[in-house]
Amino acid sequence: MALTRAEREQFLAEPHVAALAVDAAEGRAPLTVPIWYQYAPGGDLWIMTGRDSRKGTAIARAGRFSLMADRVEPTIRYVSVEGPVVATLPATREQLVEIASRYLPAEKVDGYVDYAWKEHGEQVVIHMRPERWLSSDLGNL
Repeated sequence: MALTRAEREQFLAEPHVAALAVDAAEGRAPLTVPIWYQYAPGGDLWIMTGRDSRKGTAIARAGRFSLMADRVEPTIRYVSVEGPVVATLPATREQLVEIASRYLPAEKVDGYVDYAWKEHGEQVVIHMRPERWLSSDLGNL
C-alpha cells in the first residue's frame, strides 16, 4: 500500500542509510551507493560528498539523482525520491557535525568529524528538490 504524503515525508526524515542512484555514463548502469542524507518534511534533502568523488561528478553531470530508503521492521517499507539538484555548495564543518550526529552515537561524533574533516578532502553539500516519489508499506508479511 502506498504511503500518504505525510507518512512518506516522515519516513524519509528518519535516519536511514539510503541508496543513492545517479546516471553514471553512457553504456553503464546507474552508479548506486549507500549514503547518509538529511531531510525535513516539506523541504529539500541534502547529501555531503567529495567534490571530485565519482558520485559528486556524476551528480554534477546528470543534474539530478534519486535516493531510496527502506526498512524491514516492524513492517517492510520503502520510500524512493528523485529530483533535480537545486544547489551545490562547499560543505561546512557544522554540516558535517549535523549529518554525523544524525547517524552516529553522540560519543562518536567528535572523533568522526575530526577524522573526516581532515581526511576526506574537499566536500560539497548537494541539495535535491524531491520531485517524484514512490513508496509502499507491505504490512506484516
